[in-house]
Amino acid sequence: MGVIKRTVIAACFFVSVSSVTLVPAFGQGCIVARSNGEQGGPESEGGYLAPGEWEFGVGYRHQFSYIHFVGPTEQNYRVQEGTEVENKINLENLSATYQFTDRFSVSADIPILTASRHTNDSSIIYTSSGIGDSSVMVNGWVWDPKENTRGNIQFGVGLLAPTGKDNVSNVVEGTNGKTTTTIVDYSIQPGQGGWGIPFQWTAYKNWLSSQFYFNGTYTAMLEDINGVMRSSTLNPITLTQYNAVMDQYLLEGGVAHAIHKVRGLTVTFGPRMEGVPARNLFPAGNDLGFRRPGFAISAEPGLQYARHGNVLTVTIARAIYRDRTKSVPDDLTGGHGDAAFANWVWLASYTFRAGRHATAADSSSTPTHTTQNAIGGSSSGGAPVNGNLSALSAPCVN
Repeated sequence: MGVIKRTVIAACFFVSVSSVTLVPAFGQGCIVARSNGEQGGPESEGGYLAPGEWEFGVGYRHQFSYIHFVGPTEQNYRVQEGTEVENKINLENLSATYQFTDRFSVSADIPILTASRHTNDSSIIYTSSGIGDSSVMVNGWVWDPKENTRGNIQFGVGLLAPTGKDNVSNVVEGTNGKTTTTIVDYSIQPGQGGWGIPFQWTAYKNWLSSQFYFNGTYTAMLEDINGVMRSSTLNPITLTQYNAVMDQYLLEGGVAHAIHKVRGLTVTFGPRMEGVPARNLFPAGNDLGFRRPGFAISAEPGLQYARHGNVLTVTIARAIYRDRTKSVPDDLTGGHGDAAFANWVWLASYTFRAGRHATAADSSSTPTHTTQNAIGGSSSGGAPVNGNLSALSAPCVN
């Protein structure tokens, strides 16, 4: 186990160093946001990172989107006609956090995407894989962690770089036997093709043996379209022949309760909301290009187990409300596009610490809570990270 752990540490260190130049990653698409999300958890091990400590994480997210919505209305006929679009997303995430001082840390994140897209009335299956858009975050606690072990707020801001491909193509064979090269739908592209500024926050408050938490991320993109053509039909008004570069957001809150009979075990539960807005935060050209805006609200139960600086987290998000909202081109043309959502999103992560470890006295009274941004899940330097890349059951449509 010692050899394996040293190997993983070395690999994560290489990833974190590389990402300083590559800049962290994220993917966009049928999935509204690709981030494992945040979790709370007052484990008996963990707590605030101490200055000089590293925290490394590996996250995983699986999502199968196939249920079509126009607005909040499910399009049942798509299944009956066999025309539904199916997107399968598998997203791994590598993250590293270094704590500089008691209050400030820097984190790096690289997502790795493997995805497929298939329309039920077609024999063609489109696939893609590769590194997504990377990100680097600077995080800071509002109050001194040494004096605030029962509650605190952390803010983070960073830079997202277009390290993932946004023009992955497949060679497919048509019904006439001829092959063509086709750029796959943006919902399964590893990257967006634009720079962005991710914002994130983490807030928690301990009460008795429970912890209440509220976390969120918003990635504001700095460009409007990425230049990848999805259609040869020119629309000078909406520019929908090009893919849009889209903002993404994730909100998550709830309660974490320690199971005293099993040391280090915590159960978590709360709502989760994530989506893509119809307009980007920054105004320049923020409504141009093709996008599938919408959001999903889910109930997310989970388990978290912490022991000796190691944290394993598993959560399952079940969608309870989905809405494919109108895009700006929809408003201009009087239409309303659809999008495919998932029923379930499966999330898991494992994190561990290295370097100068906090003593038992430092962490015994400090609840652990984890946070991963919507760009790919980098942990903020305050606690074990929980699991990956954002998005819970998001639009992924034609």
